[in-house]
Amino acid sequence: MAEAPPTVPKNQHTENIPAGVAWALLTGLLFVAVTGIVRYLGSDLPAAEGAFIRYAIGLLMISPALISVFRRKLSAKTWTLYSSRGLVHGIAVSLWFYSMARIPVAEVTAIGYSSPIFVTIGAALFLGETLRMRRIIAVLIGLIGVLIILRPGFQEIGAGQMAQLIAAPLFAVSFLLAKKLTDEADSAEIVAMLSLGCTIVLLPMALADWRDPTWAEVGWLALTALCATAGHYTLTRAYACAPITVTQPITFLQIVWATILGVVAFGEPADIFITTGAAVIVGSAWYIARREMQLKR
Repeated sequence: MAEAPPTVPKNQHTENIPAGVAWALLTGLLFVAVTGIVRYLGSDLPAAEGAFIRYAIGLLMISPALISVFRRKLSAKTWTLYSSRGLVHGIAVSLWFYSMARIPVAEVTAIGYSSPIFVTIGAALFLGETLRMRRIIAVLIGLIGVLIILRPGFQEIGAGQMAQLIAAPLFAVSFLLAKKLTDEADSAEIVAMLSLGCTIVLLPMALADWRDPTWAEVGWLALTALCATAGHYTLTRAYACAPITVTQPITFLQIVWATILGVVAFGEPADIFITTGAAVIVGSAWYIARREMQLKR
């Protein structure tokens, strides 16, 4: 996925499992649409510029939510969290755009699924959460899945793979910062401030390698912003309707949609190593999510 998962609502609604599954399925399709559009645009448009235009348009879409932010006085701690998240997420998105234009859709998606593994490690290191043996084993298995995809020593690890490999832990840091922000603000405000922060962070990066985009490229990036914003909304609705142990495996089907998209739209082969590594990572991430739900209960 192109972005860190949205914050899970604090107050869960009455469970509606079929609706939760439907929202989760729609989420996967929306995020695959985002990856497909960025892959279609390719490397002609500089990565930072494409990411900047996407977030600038997204900021316009969600700008009403910023009104409540500036109407109330934010603490220095909150501003620091927002600024830090904007910086980290902006760099991660730029790397993701770069990676998306250079390696297969399924490979980008598969490596991206390692983010929950880095979230688990970060939560233990920086949030003081207990990392028990079963979760340590799940993390190690997930990292083995990444190695299966990259196959170091058997193939050259290119710039595209490295970019996504760096982006994954950065997205994890963004998620952990969002988790801290839930004590200070609601989900709409957090997403709006993320759009503002990324737009500001990406602007100088975009200007450093700017070329005038075509109207067609702006249109495609506007559609990307719409799909990504809608994807955050539908995933939040999925979390509200059903437990994460139900919705998470459904969103993991995104690797299936990404593989099909790569084969059909871009002629990318369904690599057995990518598929196997993705299965290992997904299994690890699903187990970690399941353990999180059990501990919360």
